[in-house]
Amino acid sequence: MDRWENELNKYAELAVKVGVNIQPGQTLFVNAPLEAAPLVRKIAKTAYETGAKHVYVEWNDEALTYIKFHHAPEEAFSEYPMWRAKAMEELVEQGAAFLSIYAPNPDLLKDVDPKRIATANKAAAQALANYRSAIMADRNCWSLLSVPTAAWARKVFGDLRDEEAIDKLWEAIFRIVRVDRDDPIAAWREHNDQLARIVAYLNNKQYKQLVYEAPGTNITVELVDGHVWHGGAATSQTGVRFNPNMPTEEVFTMPHKDGVNGTVRNTKPLNYNGNVIDGFTLTFKDGQVVDFSAEEGYETLKHLLDTDDGARRLGEVALVPHQSPVSLSNLIFYNTLFDENAACHFALGKAYPTNIENGAALSKEELNRRGTNDSLVHVDFMIGSAELNIDGVTKDGKREPIFRRGNWAFELS
Repeated sequence: MDRWENELNKYAELAVKVGVNIQPGQTLFVNAPLEAAPLVRKIAKTAYETGAKHVYVEWNDEALTYIKFHHAPEEAFSEYPMWRAKAMEELVEQGAAFLSIYAPNPDLLKDVDPKRIATANKAAAQALANYRSAIMADRNCWSLLSVPTAAWARKVFGDLRDEEAIDKLWEAIFRIVRVDRDDPIAAWREHNDQLARIVAYLNNKQYKQLVYEAPGTNITVELVDGHVWHGGAATSQTGVRFNPNMPTEEVFTMPHKDGVNGTVRNTKPLNYNGNVIDGFTLTFKDGQVVDFSAEEGYETLKHLLDTDDGARRLGEVALVPHQSPVSLSNLIFYNTLFDENAACHFALGKAYPTNIENGAALSKEELNRRGTNDSLVHVDFMIGSAELNIDGVTKDGKREPIFRRGNWAFELS
């Protein structure tokens, strides 16, 4: 770890000042794997130096997760500790910022009954519904970033020894999140400004539909009336700018929950809660998945789709150019935070209310009436490639190119 001391310091500063943008007197809550301890300590120090009042850390250990799924009784998976859910809600009320370090082993639970995993996921989603709704409405600042772990590095660089694989993964992460720049914070400001220009262009267009065409994919997605594109930095309900995802290369908006028709095929593996789903297709009719297949992880995909009615509908459409830094790394990360920023993607499940005009202030009933999808889950899956073409359909029926061969097809003035 000593080799990366300077980069870790810059990464911690980026997480605190750009990721969650901690404010004086604010509490920071960090969720992290044990392997992230060196970075978390630097994040805590930087947060306190920036004015944080408290830094609370919740550690997680995949070895304990594995033990529980193999040895706990069946009824354990239908329960979630409500004291923890209440604590998260209390932190939301106090105006805390939330930082998650996401570095799962893609194969952790591959030999566990998918039904156990689905039951545990549903119990957690139900218990944490209020917290997740607050986060998805940008009520508080939140951010997600990653650090290498041995298991994850082995999956990405399977032909290397652990130490070498971890070093290679650090190199890739630091390059992709711009930590290798002399001034990463300035680099992120410039990057956010560029994404903001694309967002402004698309918001001005207000396309009625997006039409996707690629090998295995032919699908039309209706966008809700009054949809709002976002990308890069977000603004919390208290007016603080923050970056929810690091890296981020996407701009995204809200599909109409009943307006998706056609078939889509994934282009990168999906790591879903310790299992890999790959080679899958989804066929939609009037917004709902009516048929699906998968070469790997079929049962896991089936349990995901069966979570609730909203899990069979789209909650997000996101555009990412094939020439993004993540894509240009030529790596498959088996980590959605990275892979979704290498390719255009959709998300099954809950929509972000911020993707519709005044959405954060609308009731659940009004959001539903306007076509907003609701679900216990929100799962991104990648559909982009160098062969993807996307057209936007204007309200008067004219088709305009948005993507050609995987990249932007319009010029910004």
